[in-house]
Amino acid sequence: MLRNKVPAVTALFWVAKLLTTAMGETTSDWLVKNVDPVLAVIAAFVVFACAIVLQFAVRRYIPWVYWLAVLMVAVFGTMVADVLHVELGVPYLVSTIGFAVVLAAVFALWYATQRTLSVHRIDSRPRELFYWCAVLATFALGTAVGDLTATTFGLGYLASGILFGVLFAVPGIAYRWWGLGATAAFWTSYVLTRPFGASLSDWLAVSHARGGLDLGTGPVSLVLFAGIVVCVVLMSTRRTRAQEAVAPEATPAA
Repeated sequence: MLRNKVPAVTALFWVAKLLTTAMGETTSDWLVKNVDPVLAVIAAFVVFACAIVLQFAVRRYIPWVYWLAVLMVAVFGTMVADVLHVELGVPYLVSTIGFAVVLAAVFALWYATQRTLSVHRIDSRPRELFYWCAVLATFALGTAVGDLTATTFGLGYLASGILFGVLFAVPGIAYRWWGLGATAAFWTSYVLTRPFGASLSDWLAVSHARGGLDLGTGPVSLVLFAGIVVCVVLMSTRRTRAQEAVAPEATPAA
């Protein structure tokens, strides 16, 4: 049995999650436009694989390890969704439905074998594997949904970001006031963070002709990365303080 290997769901967790989704979008775009696309995808996959292996190798939640894995899922998941549309010509509506089916299948198999989808119980290898499969599917699904509303439906990036920002808040409100289950609320919000963050980062980065502020994918990615670093440092500091607070209490008993 492992310790729970995912962070507590706090406000800082959601801030870090939104920053990683946003950076995944702009970093993926920057890589495929400034590096040979094939090499960019291969390199992203290698780093993604290494980050996931490292996450599985540790036996407890370590903030920088966990968020490195999430960030690389964001980058590589974005590339997977974009390759389907740009290179293979799959419409965003089709990829959205396809990724939704994949995510539903992951959840169904996860629950059928583990009898829980709770992120407070990621304490065994099978649950950890299901968790990261779900995370990857949510990123790919969120990317497809965000591009679907922004381009296919013609809402643009800013309007899409506002739309998904409102939708992102709904599960939390439903959990607090309307009795929605914690697990359902978490995973619904988790899916929506992807199009929420990605739409806003696209709006900041893309050209005026595409409805953005034209700040550039590179500069936006760097600013987002700095924000992620701050979040991870804060999480690490809080974790260290919590461990130090518990240690003196354990000493007399020992």
